[in-house]
Amino acid sequence: MTKTAWVFPGQGSQEVGMGTDLLDFPYAKAKFEQANEILGWCVTEICQTQEEKLSQTLYTQPCLYVVESILADEMLVHSLQPDLLAGHSLGEYVALYVGGVFDFETGLKLVKKRAELMNNDTGGQMVALMGFDQKQLEEELQQIPDVVLANDNNSAQAVISGTPEAVETLLSKIKVKRAVKLNVSGAFHSHLMQSASTEFQQILESVEFVDAKVPIISNFEPTATTDGTTIKQRLYQQMTNGVRWRETSLEMEKEGIKRVIEIGPGKVLTGLIKRTCPDLRLVNVNGIERLPKTFERLKATTF
Repeated sequence: MTKTAWVFPGQGSQEVGMGTDLLDFPYAKAKFEQANEILGWCVTEICQTQEEKLSQTLYTQPCLYVVESILADEMLVHSLQPDLLAGHSLGEYVALYVGGVFDFETGLKLVKKRAELMNNDTGGQMVALMGFDQKQLEEELQQIPDVVLANDNNSAQAVISGTPEAVETLLSKIKVKRAVKLNVSGAFHSHLMQSASTEFQQILESVEFVDAKVPIISNFEPTATTDGTTIKQRLYQQMTNGVRWRETSLEMEKEGIKRVIEIGPGKVLTGLIKRTCPDLRLVNVNGIERLPKTFERLKATTF
């Protein structure tokens, strides 16, 4: 059997209309209704018609969690099983749900609180960099306070995070082909999120994390583990530390993974992985309409 990893995208992958094709499935409808009760607002309404809200952290993160969890459930219903799990930032919570570390309701409540805290932590800035000198970037980051590497996505793409002044200073000192300011409220995955992280850690402490049924690679420490205590300790660090996705991609290869399935809207993660690990077979499951053909291909031994 081909060893397969399931990966889940985070904020930035959301798109209008995501998840609405799942409404015809009774189990999905029930889960959307459960989510609406927990959140106090309608997930499908936001996803269908409210593009402005969908781009706001407060709504983006719970919507992604719900839609990606339901898509993963459909994969499991069809007897498809991952050998490894990983998620990018918010996507890590979906990985923990799929791995059985906590149930759907617990995960959504955590994501809801996480989104609220991150949405309220304003004043920071994040910028995506494409085409840069890795060594030069690392050297300048060491020299400039209040800006850090938030996402090490691959050798050609990274995200910096910090105060607007520090971010602008860094950009003035490095050569980069393209720099794109991200539409987020704060300096996510940086030390500037410490206040929000401290409050969130207190919430995490009250939640039981059981051992995962499938090894999980975390953003903070990109090595696979099933130990619930270790997984929780790593999640404590996620909000104030960078997402080590390039290393996650390499770790998947070390674990013998031959195929990676990105479950959720867009194709961001498979695009990032392709540059780091070009030999991995990459599949995208971003809607229900592709699932029948995808299931057929995944179950074929020659795929």
